[in-house]
Amino acid sequence: MTGTWLKRGALVLIAAAIVYGAWAMLQPQPVAVDLAAVTRGAIEKTIDEEGETRVRDIYRISAPTAGKLERLTVQVGDRIMKDQRIARIRPVDPPMRDIRTQSELIAATKAAEAAVELARAEVSKAESALVFARSDLGRAQRLAANRTISTKALEQAELEVKVKTAQVAEARSTLELRKHELESARARERQRFDNNGSKSDADCCTAVDSPVSGTVLKLISESAQVVAAGKELVEVGDLKNLEIVVDLLSADAVAIRPGTPARIFGWGGEGTLNAKVRRVDPAGFTKVSALGIEEQRVNVVLDITDDMEKWKQLGHAYRVIVRIVTARREDVPLVPLSALFRKGEDWATYVVNDGVAHTVTIEPGLFGENLVEVVKGLKQGDRVILYPSDRVKEGTAVVPREG
Repeated sequence: MTGTWLKRGALVLIAAAIVYGAWAMLQPQPVAVDLAAVTRGAIEKTIDEEGETRVRDIYRISAPTAGKLERLTVQVGDRIMKDQRIARIRPVDPPMRDIRTQSELIAATKAAEAAVELARAEVSKAESALVFARSDLGRAQRLAANRTISTKALEQAELEVKVKTAQVAEARSTLELRKHELESARARERQRFDNNGSKSDADCCTAVDSPVSGTVLKLISESAQVVAAGKELVEVGDLKNLEIVVDLLSADAVAIRPGTPARIFGWGGEGTLNAKVRRVDPAGFTKVSALGIEEQRVNVVLDITDDMEKWKQLGHAYRVIVRIVTARREDVPLVPLSALFRKGEDWATYVVNDGVAHTVTIEPGLFGENLVEVVKGLKQGDRVILYPSDRVKEGTAVVPREG
């Protein structure tokens, strides 16, 4: 009899265990979540953007005259002094001529020679006429003294001398003109046979000197070539006088003022560099983003405030990452940004109390890189769920994720 009751008790216990196991399996299981506590501290609102270093004052040295540029005597990175010669420009050699052109130039020279001979004959003719007019005037003066001829005849003789004198001057001027024309024709004829290299450096070349001391940043025209007047040759600047320029969205640039602090990182050296905004350009420009969207951008110029020894390896047109601090608050409640989600028009988070998630609407303040200021809704020490999934809702049982 006792054995029967034991068997019945064992069966009841087994049945109860099965029922309890089935009931436990049907109950919702707690969701494993990552938790973080609300803390207090400082938060910054920043604008991060890629920037570029540049020398503040760049001097672009150009050719002062047209001619044949000799190969530059400097290389990129060379340190040069003020008034140091960096290049020379020689006159351009005359172009090669064909037989027809040369024949025309020889004929023009011969024509100029003939014109000179003709001008000499005209001078001789005018001088002879002047001698005769003066002799005739002498006779007229003697006759007039004896009242043999009229006063009009004397005046006519005097006028003739003046006219012949003017004709002699005209003939001599014409002769000088023809001589210069002959010199010009001869110069054109023999120009292609002249050798510019036979002249002295002082006579043949135009020197190109640096107007300032600095470092050669770029060679725009390095090899020997024919250049026009004003052609840019070299860029020179002082690497100790670096600045950083970054183009921001115009909506972000509105919140920035001269003197705004900034930090430079991703520049290749150790640590970060301190900087401050020197100028926000008053005019913007349109830039197409990588997604093909037109954006209005504004250049913001910053000065590095750290000692040069810390950033002396930086050069011109180097890439850097700029973080401009637009606002900062001290000792405020902070919650991780990953704990927030939108609830209609508001921001909300899940706060865990006694293993249960509760939805709490909050009023955020400054948004930092990873943290958000809490103005209302949370207090220090509250535990919130990070990256809440769709399995977490109001009243959901949760457990901290292990590891």
